[in-house]
Amino acid sequence: MRSLLRWMGVLLLCGVCAAPAQAERIRDLASFAGVRENQLVGYGLVVGLDGTGDQTTQTPFTGQTLINMLSQLGVSIPEGTNMQLQNVAAVMVTAQLPPFARQGQEMDVTVSSMGNADSLRGGTLLMTPLRGVDGNVYAMAQGNLLVGGISAQQAGSSVQVNHTTAGRIPGGATVEQSVALRLGRRDGTLDLYLDKTDFTTAQRVVQAINNEFGAPVAAAMDGRLIRLNSPSDSNSRVNFMARIQNLNVTPSQGPAKVIVNSRTGSVVLNRKVTLDRAAVAHGDLSVTIDSNPQVSQPNPLSEGETVVVPNADISVQQEGGALQMVNTSADLMDVVNALNALGASPQDLMSILQALKSAGALNAELEII
Repeated sequence: MRSLLRWMGVLLLCGVCAAPAQAERIRDLASFAGVRENQLVGYGLVVGLDGTGDQTTQTPFTGQTLINMLSQLGVSIPEGTNMQLQNVAAVMVTAQLPPFARQGQEMDVTVSSMGNADSLRGGTLLMTPLRGVDGNVYAMAQGNLLVGGISAQQAGSSVQVNHTTAGRIPGGATVEQSVALRLGRRDGTLDLYLDKTDFTTAQRVVQAINNEFGAPVAAAMDGRLIRLNSPSDSNSRVNFMARIQNLNVTPSQGPAKVIVNSRTGSVVLNRKVTLDRAAVAHGDLSVTIDSNPQVSQPNPLSEGETVVVPNADISVQQEGGALQMVNTSADLMDVVNALNALGASPQDLMSILQALKSAGALNAELEII
């Protein structure tokens, strides 16, 4: 049997898979309706770059934006002027507006190049309005960029460490207006949403809340929604929500699942995966093409030309695909050992898992991402 080290980086197994489920706080399992972040986006300019900005001949929108900005500042650019800018870059600015954010509070922003700038390192973002999905301005961003990457070029050689065309500005945006948020419904109830739909977990959350308050204040509407009878007073409602968030609940174990990433070859199995008895044949077909060109040299004084004659050696080899039995297993490591015994590569493993699922031998959901 081949070593399990062969699967490191490909078959990801959690070291605590065999451990029983532990109690978690409700704040880690659910969230209250309406308490959410809001995405903001804006378009702006980064200036002060060291010759690593956009090439305006290829990104005309950078020059147009600069001309519009200068006109607002009272600077007129003659029509037809060809500005060869190297220290300016057009960027998109994104941010997450936290719930209950008030006017004057600061938040972090991410600045990403949208042109052909080589690097944003050392740049300064000019005042950029950040808008929500409704088109209203909720924040203004400005400040010096913090770029984690670095790049250098000289005499045709270049080196780059990390990413240089995106950076962050800690506290770089100021909230201009807050998003209206109403805690609770008009009938005095408050909705609590589980992060994952699970009827057992919903039942346990309801039981924990009712035990905490000694009254039936919580009721499950379905496998995700839990409706709460909350106090009408704002301060009492906040205390009510804080008590609920800090309650401990043991979530139910999720369904058995195998997740296959067809692009990276990663395969992830959870602790519930088992196999029924099955027979699997595995074999690899390899084709090797060896290019070995030969030079044909003409005889002296023959007025011939030297030519290269292509020559290739092609060999086809197929490894044995012996039929092996996979016994019924109730333990995840037995499943891994059985698949490793077939000597399959990650790509072969994905095909084997799909075949086992089709044959009804894989007792788990197979999800391909």
